[in-house]
Amino acid sequence: MDATATLIFIIAAFSLGAVVIMKRDSLPPGMRRVLALISIALIAFAFFLIVYAFFTMGSV
Repeated sequence: MDATATLIFIIAAFSLGAVVIMKRDSLPPGMRRVLALISIALIAFAFFLIVYAFFTMGSV
C-alpha cells in the first residue's frame, strides 16, 4: 500500500468534511445532505485506512 496516496486521501477526506461543516449555511439543503453523506463515507474509510496502517505497520 502506498503511504503517500493514503495520506493524501486522508487529508482530502477530512478537508472535505471541514469545508462542508464551515459552508453548511450557504449550501442548498439537497446538496448539503448529499455532500454530508459523501463526507461521512469518505471520513469513515479514512479512519479504516488509518487503523489498517497501524495494524500492518510492523510487516513489510
